[in-house]
Amino acid sequence: MSSPTGSGLPGSWAAAWRGRRVLLTGHTGFKGSWMSLWLAALGARVTGFSLAPPTEPNLFSLVGAAADVGSIIGDIRDLPALEAAMARARPEIIIHMAAQSVVRASYTDPLTTYSTNVMGTANLLDVARRCPDVQAILVVTSDKCYENREQIWAYREHDRMGGHDPYSNSKGCSELVVAAFRESYFRKAGVAVATARAGNVIGGGDWTVDRLVPDAMQAFLARRPLDIRNPIAVRPWQHVLEPLQGYLLLGARLLGDEAGAYAEGWNFGPGHDSNQPVSDVVDALAACWGGGATWRQVGDPTDLHEATLLHLDSTKANIKLGWTPVHTYKTAVALTVDWFKAYEAGADLRAITQAQIEAYMNHHPRTA
Repeated sequence: MSSPTGSGLPGSWAAAWRGRRVLLTGHTGFKGSWMSLWLAALGARVTGFSLAPPTEPNLFSLVGAAADVGSIIGDIRDLPALEAAMARARPEIIIHMAAQSVVRASYTDPLTTYSTNVMGTANLLDVARRCPDVQAILVVTSDKCYENREQIWAYREHDRMGGHDPYSNSKGCSELVVAAFRESYFRKAGVAVATARAGNVIGGGDWTVDRLVPDAMQAFLARRPLDIRNPIAVRPWQHVLEPLQGYLLLGARLLGDEAGAYAEGWNFGPGHDSNQPVSDVVDALAACWGGGATWRQVGDPTDLHEATLLHLDSTKANIKLGWTPVHTYKTAVALTVDWFKAYEAGADLRAITQAQIEAYMNHHPRTA
């Protein structure tokens, strides 16, 4: 893949990442694998720290992302391992994406969810505050960190943290942990610390268990109907490249001369037309896939509580960062199906993934 710096990416933006030492946690996951390829294309020197890839197959292995990062397999709950990784990486910026990320799994095993998402974040920040090279930290949480009131208005960054289920609550707790460390340690040390909240991210290479789009792709690949629980639930659907672009833009600002002005929480949600019910997204997936792809409602949608209505307001990111989503949910669906069709055909998935990154940058360069 050619570097996006030659395809419309402003030099000042690219320079923020070129040659930077980056510690990326969660690099073996779905979003982490996409981020690994993108950071490498920008010329960053990336060290990854994460558990082994969580599924088989998995994006990290299929695209050969280990070639782009210094990969360390470890658990963010393991403080000595995290200290060793930090000492090896000597990061200038940390992007923390490691997490237990599935709502329903948090009902089954709440303690792992809290220990990973809350104490894992606290571990990372505590180690980072003793690392003299760190200039900036970006902690990725979730749109579900907000106290969900099932309101029609989109949530803004100043809205109250909360969460009904253990996963959502753990993300709200993580936000509070970050705020406490920022005010107690990092602000006075001149280290810029921010959080980022995205919507329901979809894209090629996601095999996460019990998540709508991966479940759909596996069902369609197996030529069986997709079973869904709650077709009326509304979510903010977005392609994985959209929030990653936001994280990269924000990270560039956190490394800049006015970093302190950006050390706060940020929403990177999709456009309003991408807030769609599950049924519409599944219909779009099936139409793109073709070949008789179908779905059916099964089970009780009220069996375990999940938010019915959830929107993010990304006005702040638009005004202060110049970030705005560019893909509709139908485009996000089409890109996702294209990737899985390529997987089914045995295509070069590293090339496919890199091409989607480059096409996004070619057509939608950002400024910083």
